[in-house]
Amino acid sequence: QVQLVESGGGLVQAGGSVRLSCVASGRTFIAYAMGWFRQAPGKEREFVAARSWNGGNTNYADSVKGRFTISRDNTKNTVYLQMNSLKPEDTAVYYCAAERGLVVTTTPDYWGPGTQVTVSS
Repeated sequence: QVQLVESGGGLVQAGGSVRLSCVASGRTFIAYAMGWFRQAPGKEREFVAARSWNGGNTNYADSVKGRFTISRDNTKNTVYLQMNSLKPEDTAVYYCAAERGLVVTTTPDYWGPGTQVTVSS
């Protein structure tokens, strides 16, 4: 069993930056690919970024490429999402996800409860 807890969300102005963190419980963090998804009001949950334990598989949604960076510290069981040049359309609840293996699919093994990010124009 893996438990995920996100933090770092909040209100930010357009053009600003926010860093999200997600801490995972358990002792097998490197066995999991970690990812971030988001869900805006009235929309389906969508993939944002994912990273394997060693970074060999790192992927981003086209909408965030060049602005967001996913990283992880395996010594701290933590994955980060650095979000720069934020736009109002980035407003959403951001969810951390974990999936055993090297990739994160649309049906990961575990989800965090989510953290709200609101970007004001």
